[in-house]
Amino acid sequence: MGFISDALNRIQPSATIAATQKARDLKALGRDVISLAAGEPDFDTPENIKEAAIRAIREGKTKYTAVDGIPELKEAICAKFKRENNIDYKPSQAFVAPGGKPIIFNAMVATLNPGDEVIIPAPYWVSYPDIVALCGGTPVAVETRLEDGFKLQPEALEKAITPKTKWVIFNSPSNPSGAAYTAAELKKLTDVLMKHEHVWILSDDMYEHLTYDGFKFATPVEVEPGLYDRTLTMNGVSKAYAMTGWRIGYCAGPEQLIKAMTKVQSQSTSNPTSISQWAAVEALNGPQDFIPQRAEAFKARRDLVVSMLNQAKGLKCPTPEGAFYVYPSCEGCIGKTTPDGKVIKSDEDFALALIEAEGISVVHGAAFGLSPFFRISYATSTEELTDACQRIQRFCASLR
Repeated sequence: MGFISDALNRIQPSATIAATQKARDLKALGRDVISLAAGEPDFDTPENIKEAAIRAIREGKTKYTAVDGIPELKEAICAKFKRENNIDYKPSQAFVAPGGKPIIFNAMVATLNPGDEVIIPAPYWVSYPDIVALCGGTPVAVETRLEDGFKLQPEALEKAITPKTKWVIFNSPSNPSGAAYTAAELKKLTDVLMKHEHVWILSDDMYEHLTYDGFKFATPVEVEPGLYDRTLTMNGVSKAYAMTGWRIGYCAGPEQLIKAMTKVQSQSTSNPTSISQWAAVEALNGPQDFIPQRAEAFKARRDLVVSMLNQAKGLKCPTPEGAFYVYPSCEGCIGKTTPDGKVIKSDEDFALALIEAEGISVVHGAAFGLSPFFRISYATSTEELTDACQRIQRFCASLR
């Protein structure tokens, strides 16, 4: 008998974390490296949110809390969903976890049995299929196309659903592509899901507030209230409020599911950090005016990166509607040779050759389930992005 569990052998370490760590390691060795691998805003947490955390510490709010979150935060979550998404939830339907990833993990542990299928549009966030596999389910990737803006088409969704389908994981705006669905595009998908009453929807809205060019965000239950009783809508404070290290994710859904997730969390992490919860109360209830300002900064960076990558030989970069990623095709570089004689046979080869030659860290598309592409995070300064894109242009020009 092996010591390591079979379940652990079904998954891989996070490719995005691995790429970020490799960049750190190379920097520690003195290499001039620019990491475009991490999905983390470079802005600081707003001062009012920091002060709320400091106040919580000074007031002694440092003890265990309810497993699924303090009442004040659950009230703030319900108010947020009503105010911004026109969805009514009671505090008993809200749930708080130490980050967005544990929400997905808790939901899958609480509901999946061996053989249950989970539909995941590709490209997908690297953790979705591995969490499903770890929990004993079967991830079913449904590939999207660049020509469709990396958006799942209703016909493809219909074809993927089987009697074994338990969940569809839906992410808009998307990590890694930045693709966001309009209400009309969503309605076509929800019309399909309305026909299959055994299928639940997990809507990952983590990048809700990062959309550009006047795009209007919508979430599945807002578009189709008929899905209310089988949808888990999740969000968090990491991206919009620049609170990645605070580790607070939240969601709302049917009470039966929330109770099951609470049971799981009671035997895993227990409650999220009390201090971070009080900071999140301030984030959701406090001033929101800085969010569109930061979104404008991200838009300018997006436009810069898209323009410069489309000037690189062999690359094709679509313009995403949201998040802070681009997902360019490197198909035009496949089969070419680097100056030191290495043949680029895949997007992983492309990413490895790029960091070796120019010190630019990106994440290869195979990690997200769709090749030949790669992901760039533009959540860094304009100066670094300009330098990085110039190096990418130089690298692509060097291929023969």
